[in-house]
Amino acid sequence: MNIGSDITFWIVFSAGFLSFFSPCVLPLVPSYITYITGLSFGQLQDAHPGNRVRLIVLVHSVTFVLGFSVVFISLGALAGIASSTFQSLMHDGMIWLQRAGGILIFLFGVHMSGVFHFGALLGDKRVQIRNKPSGLAGTFLVGLAFAAGWTPCIGPILGAILAMAAGTADSASRSVFLLAAYAAGLGIPFVISGVLLHGFMGFFRRFRMHVRLMEILTGVLLMIVGILLFSGWLGTLSQLVYQWLPASR
Repeated sequence: MNIGSDITFWIVFSAGFLSFFSPCVLPLVPSYITYITGLSFGQLQDAHPGNRVRLIVLVHSVTFVLGFSVVFISLGALAGIASSTFQSLMHDGMIWLQRAGGILIFLFGVHMSGVFHFGALLGDKRVQIRNKPSGLAGTFLVGLAFAAGWTPCIGPILGAILAMAAGTADSASRSVFLLAAYAAGLGIPFVISGVLLHGFMGFFRRFRMHVRLMEILTGVLLMIVGILLFSGWLGTLSQLVYQWLPASR
């Protein structure tokens, strides 16, 4: 598998990255960092390179990311198993599964862009842990709860990725790969923001006026992917990219 020429990987990774900038994740990053580390905003912002606080934040941030990654990857495995089972039972039915996934992803994109909101995707369903267990085990548990929250911002994007995994993956391992890419896209900026919290706060003050634009861009991306998956052009596009890239020759 050549990641550099895998267009699906980069689409999924980008979706995870855009999820980080959604209005129900980005504004809550500082709060999550203080919650999982037990440190105050003052301690976090006063941290300097080489400071022990930076190491604490790094370790807890990575553990938090591992927590929600386990949930996402497990969902990917289930989607892959379901897809493989469906494909073995109905050899000619895979095209209809792809088309159904394309329609679902397109509708998620419509919801994200704000063109039309679907009631089933509205409302905050975030799981909250009032008393976080101490240590890294507690941070891992918070990561699990974060993934299980299914907030109205992450829910449509994650649902679209699962639909893509079910519609394009030919094995459970392929679906796991795609959901791992999504978790990486969401987790990497989280870890960087935690370690560089002082700089992140300045960035957030400048960026928050553009959060709505990021939602619209995410919605448009999902609608395009939905159309590509429904039409069967996503696989064709992946093959073209594979042929064009020097690394694939």
